[in-house]
Amino acid sequence: MGKFDGILIATDLDATLLCHDKSITPENLSAIEYFKENGGTFTFITGRSIIVVGHIYDILKPNAPVGCFNGGAIYDGEKGEFISRNTLPDEAMDLIRLVDEKMPDMAIELCTYENSYFCKTNPSMERHIKSAGYRDLRCHYSEVKGPLAKALFAHTDGDKIEELRALFEKEPISEKFQFVRSFYEYLEMLPKGLDKGGHLIEIAKIKGIDTRRTIGIGDNDNDLSLIKNAGVDVAVSNATDNAKSVADIVTVSNEESAIAKIIEDLDNGKITFEV
Repeated sequence: MGKFDGILIATDLDATLLCHDKSITPENLSAIEYFKENGGTFTFITGRSIIVVGHIYDILKPNAPVGCFNGGAIYDGEKGEFISRNTLPDEAMDLIRLVDEKMPDMAIELCTYENSYFCKTNPSMERHIKSAGYRDLRCHYSEVKGPLAKALFAHTDGDKIEELRALFEKEPISEKFQFVRSFYEYLEMLPKGLDKGGHLIEIAKIKGIDTRRTIGIGDNDNDLSLIKNAGVDVAVSNATDNAKSVADIVTVSNEESAIAKIIEDLDNGKITFEV
């Protein structure tokens, strides 16, 4: 029996586990291995696709399925297949056209389960492409074939993102979707009723773990459900005010090996579960 048997840690990647340069600290890597070796179950839940974060998966070697697309899909790395996949309703293209017409300087990224396509770019999207390591696939949104996992809209001006949200709120068909701000410069369009917190619950169920013995760690507004649905709710110190407000614990920043700090606090009894 390991000291961490029956405990699940589920963390966001960007600005939580990953440093701002997308690296993983040696302290985090060592702590995650220690946690797993002693019976713990570790996974990550991200807004990105498994295609883009596959190299991170290979480094971390989660011993549970991982969540992708902010609640859109659960991927079993051991089997190399998706356990679940959800796609946007067909009306998504109507809203994408609306954004193109009403806000022509708003960048548009469309994600299928095979690729991400950059249909309109601006400085914010160009940074996104470079920092996340995407294949630079560019085409008009009408040329994107296959069901969409999500759409991402980007602009350097945060007020423009709120203007975009207001535009969607005026459209009746927007009720078929949910919109989440995953970064100051991004707004994502996702299938209705899906979020990272749902992934946490489902992954715990798959692994036979009581959700009260889970730890959810995040930094941004798209992590709110991940944080709130866990037994122990954690935000990193660089998190948004919204994320901090729903957390039981505000730990150190992503640059200070936040995951290692959580595992250390769990190991020495500073973190306990109410079961």
